[in-house]
Amino acid sequence: MNNSVWEKRRKRLFELIEIGSNYNAWCWGYDFFNTFTIILNLAVSIMYTFDNMELKYGPLLLTLERLTVAFFAIDFVLRVFTAKYLYPDVSEPRAIWKYLISFSGIVDMLSFIPYYMPFFFPAGAVAFRMLRIIRIFRLFRINAYYDSLNVITEVIVGKKQQLMSSVFIILILMISSSLCMYSLENKAQPEVFTNAFSGIWWAASTLLTVGYGDIYPVTTMGKIFGIFIAFLGVGMVAIPTGIISAGFVDQYSRLKRIGEYGQEEDVHFIRIRLDKHDDWTNHRIADLHLPQRIIIAVIQRDHRILVPKGDTVLKAGDVMVIGAESFQDKDHIKLKEITLQQRNPWTNQKIRDLDISRHSIIVLVKRNKKIIIPSGNLTLLEGDTVVLYTQTYMANADDLEI
Repeated sequence: MNNSVWEKRRKRLFELIEIGSNYNAWCWGYDFFNTFTIILNLAVSIMYTFDNMELKYGPLLLTLERLTVAFFAIDFVLRVFTAKYLYPDVSEPRAIWKYLISFSGIVDMLSFIPYYMPFFFPAGAVAFRMLRIIRIFRLFRINAYYDSLNVITEVIVGKKQQLMSSVFIILILMISSSLCMYSLENKAQPEVFTNAFSGIWWAASTLLTVGYGDIYPVTTMGKIFGIFIAFLGVGMVAIPTGIISAGFVDQYSRLKRIGEYGQEEDVHFIRIRLDKHDDWTNHRIADLHLPQRIIIAVIQRDHRILVPKGDTVLKAGDVMVIGAESFQDKDHIKLKEITLQQRNPWTNQKIRDLDISRHSIIVLVKRNKKIIIPSGNLTLLEGDTVVLYTQTYMANADDLEI
């Protein structure tokens, strides 16, 4: 097997394990199985915490866990193997390293390594078993399949500076509150507020409005200070909440503006499937001499989506999406569309024999979902849809505004 074929299959493998297209059954199937495996592994982990489920279905749960973790390991190896296509701008060793230290790479690695580590280090079995909980972060991969969930990530990333600032302020308040409460309560409760940091738990539960009640002030000044910190905590918690809420509003407003401006520009797209008899078949896009302001936006070939380039050769069976900017003018061309019935006088008549005005022009005929270019010898049949330009009134005709 030569190197080009090997790299082609390697790239195809990368397309398979990454977020695939709904048009490709294999990619869609892998995405579905990956999501199903993540949910199944999480369900097994939860069910295994119930004693009756462990006694009744213990072997089955262990088998499902082995299979799902084995899939996570295989998926990780495949992602390392195809990392060069995930980061095409760097060398292959650098691409592998970037994947390994990325959030997705760390989560993928910790999804299976803690499961196999007790076989090599039995003494740390308990610690490794706790690390398996990190496997739940693999659920973030489902986030990539839905744009609505991606908004959450975009908001957090976009507002990270403000969120970090608010968290920093809360940490400062927690430390200062702990110091103040230690000064006020140390003599009254030396066994509770033993040092400056013993009040951190009290400060966290008070500032974050949790209030467990296991640690609380007993002196008058301590109670007054506790009330003040409780009121202050309500405002502190509202800061990151307000930042995230404002980020959601900004994000959805931006998406709405994009949609509105897209409608104002009024760009039209049509889909065309090439046949082997079409003149564009087996020709490069650069050789088509398309009119200005008309572009081939995308090409669908064998359930794959291709970005068209000048040297892309069109093939029979390709589905092209052609975009064109709307023509701005004041005078609209109005066409009429009529479907011929059995008693219509045009039925079974040749176009050249029709009794129509000289100012009326038959633009096209649609028959059995096929477009026919009209000619004088074309005989109109029952069920044909005729599109024509005419100034005369025609009953049961629909107006088409161009």
